[in-house]
Amino acid sequence: MIKKLLLFVAVLIVLSPFGVLGYYLVSYDYDISKVVHYNPPKTTRIFDRNGEKIANVFFKEHRYYAVFEEIPPRLVEALLAIEDTSFFEHPGVNFDAIFRALIKDIKARKMVEGASTITQQLVKNELLTREKKISRKIKELIYSIKLERYLTKQQILERYLNEIYFGHGYYGVKTAADGYFHKELDKLTLKEMAILVGLPKAPSTYNPTRNYEISLGRANRVIERMYRLGWIDERTYHESLAERPTVYNGTLTQNKAPFIVDEVMRRAKEMGYADIKTGGYDIYTTIDIKLQDAAKEALRYAYDKTLERIERYKAKEEEKLQRDPSYVVQDINVSKLNGALVSLDSHTADILALVGSVDYKKSSYNRATQGKRQPGSAFKPFIYQVALDLGYSPATKLIDVARTYKYEKDGEDLKWQPKNYEKDYKGLITLREALVHSRNLATINLVNDIGLATLLRELEKFGIKNLPHDLSISLGTISLSPLELAHYYTSFSNHGLQLEPHLIDKIEKDGSKIYEKQEHSRYITSPQQAFLMTTILRDVVKRGTGRRAAVDGIELAGKTGTTNKSMDAWFAGYSPSVETVVWFGNDDNTPMYKGETGGRVSAPAFSFYFKKLIELYPQLPRKFEIPSGVREVKIDGKTEYFTDVSKPPKEEEVSGEDELLF
Repeated sequence: MIKKLLLFVAVLIVLSPFGVLGYYLVSYDYDISKVVHYNPPKTTRIFDRNGEKIANVFFKEHRYYAVFEEIPPRLVEALLAIEDTSFFEHPGVNFDAIFRALIKDIKARKMVEGASTITQQLVKNELLTREKKISRKIKELIYSIKLERYLTKQQILERYLNEIYFGHGYYGVKTAADGYFHKELDKLTLKEMAILVGLPKAPSTYNPTRNYEISLGRANRVIERMYRLGWIDERTYHESLAERPTVYNGTLTQNKAPFIVDEVMRRAKEMGYADIKTGGYDIYTTIDIKLQDAAKEALRYAYDKTLERIERYKAKEEEKLQRDPSYVVQDINVSKLNGALVSLDSHTADILALVGSVDYKKSSYNRATQGKRQPGSAFKPFIYQVALDLGYSPATKLIDVARTYKYEKDGEDLKWQPKNYEKDYKGLITLREALVHSRNLATINLVNDIGLATLLRELEKFGIKNLPHDLSISLGTISLSPLELAHYYTSFSNHGLQLEPHLIDKIEKDGSKIYEKQEHSRYITSPQQAFLMTTILRDVVKRGTGRRAAVDGIELAGKTGTTNKSMDAWFAGYSPSVETVVWFGNDDNTPMYKGETGGRVSAPAFSFYFKKLIELYPQLPRKFEIPSGVREVKIDGKTEYFTDVSKPPKEEEVSGEDELLF
C-alpha cells in the first residue's frame, strides 16, 4: 500500500508540471502578433544638405531601426556568447539551462542564476509584465515556444536587437552605436560591440558614459567568452582586450538647428506625415549647417552692435536732458528688439539658412517664416522692375519733388504729403539714382507716371498677395515675412525666373524615397531686364543706402528698407549665387531707436554673413555675369546699361496725376 502511494506521489510529481503547463495553455490566449508584426516607434532623423545630422525627433523612445542584414555577424556572435550560446539549437527555451539554474538556486537557497534565452527576453520585454511570479514564468515559456514556430531565428534576433534598452535613452543597437560611438553598425570594433551587448543586463550599471571602467570589464568578459568558445583567435582576443574606445555623452535630440527642426516638423505635418515622431523617417533638408551657424552669428553680431549703439545714444540724450530739463528723451524698450535671417541658393531657391530670432532659448517664435512686417523701401525694386519692363531705362529721368495728394476716407477729405528720408528734393533724377538712394518722392511720382492700375496689373506676375490699391504701395506698406520677401527676390537674383523656396529636399523611409522636392518657377522677366535691376542694386551696396552691406572681394546687390518711425529695418540682397534677407524690429511693433535704419541695423548682419560665406566657400562666383543682349553705354563718363526693351533715352517726358485713392 505504501509502495503504491509513493508511486502515485512520484507520478504526480512528474506529471504536475505538465498539468500546470496544460492549464495555462488552455486558460490564456497567447497572442504574439505584437512581436510577429513588430513595428516599434522609430526616431526620425533630420539631415542637412551634406548629410550631416541636424537632429533626432522621437516620442518617448529614441530608436533607429536596423534590419538583420545591417547587423554585423560579429555583433551577433558577441551577443550569443554572453547571453545565449545555444540560441540556434533550442526551440525558444533552453531546458538544460533551466535545470542547471534550478539546481544552483536550490543549493544557494535563492535566485543566483537565470536561464532566459534571447527569445524569452524578447517575450518578457514585449508581451509580459515584470512581475516575479511563477505564472508569468510559465507564460513566458509558452510564448517563447510559440514565437519560435512563427519567426525565424534571424527575425527574433532582429526584433531583440531593435527592442532592447541600451541605457542613456537609447533603444536598439543601432541607436546605441550612433549615440555612444557615433558610428554605423558596420564600423564598430569588436570591443565596441562587446560594450553594447553587455549593456542590456544592467544598462545603468554598465553605461559607459557613467561607469567606463565597469563597462570595459563587462565587455572584456564578453570577449573572453568568445575566445573560450573558439569564435575569435588569440590575436583578436588580446587586441580587443587592450582597446579603450572613445565614448560620447551627447544629447538624445542632438538638435543643432532648432528653428530648422521646428519648421521641418510643421511642413512635414502639413504634407500628411502625422507620425513624424514615431515613423522613422530620414528627412534631408536643403540647409547647410555651416551657413546656419554663420547666420546665427551674423544676427547676434548685428543685434549686439545695435544695442551698443543705442546705449551710446541714450547716454548722450541723458547728457542733453541734464543740460535742458525740457528735452524729451525717447523711451525705448530694447528688450523687444529682435531679428531674423533667411538665405537661399539663388538658382535653386534651396533654403541654406533660416534663423527666426537672435536667441532661440529666449524666443522660439520664428520671425523668418511667421513674422509679417512691412518691407518699406525693400519693396521698391519690384516697382522699378515693372518700370524697366515697360520700357523705362536706368537713365530715365524721374521727378523728385514733393506733391500733395488729396483723397477721401470715411467721408472726410484728407491730404497726404510724403517726404524723402533726407527731407530734400533733387528735382530731376535718373531712375538708377532714385533707387540707389531710395528716394520716396521719385518712386511715388514714378508710380503716378506708370499709373496705379497698370502697376498693380504688372505686379501680379510676381505673385505677391494683398497689395495695397493706393499710392502707399510706393513705400512698401504691404506685410511680408522675411522668407516671403526672399521668395519674391529670386526674381532678381535668378535672372528673371522666380522660384519657390525649398526646405525639405527629400524624405526616405525604410531605405525608399517617398518624397522629393518639385521645382515651381514663375517667369517674371528676361535675364537682360533682370540684370539691369542687379546693376542698380549693386550700386545700392557700392555707394547707396546699403554701403554697410559691402564685402571686399565679392559683388553684392541689395536694397535697404526702413518703415515709418524705424519700426522695421530690412536688407534684402544677393551675390551671384546666394540671396539673403535680414530683418530687425521690435516685436511689439513699436519704433526702434530713432535713426535705426535697414542700412544701419540689418546691412551689417548681411555683410557679416557673406564674409563667412566666402570664407567657407571661397570657390563661389564673385562677379555678376552680363547676359548677351545688354549694351554698355558711356553717359557723362559713366557706364550705363541698356537693352532692346530699356533703350537709351532720347527725350524724357514725365506726367502724373495728383489724385490718390486710399
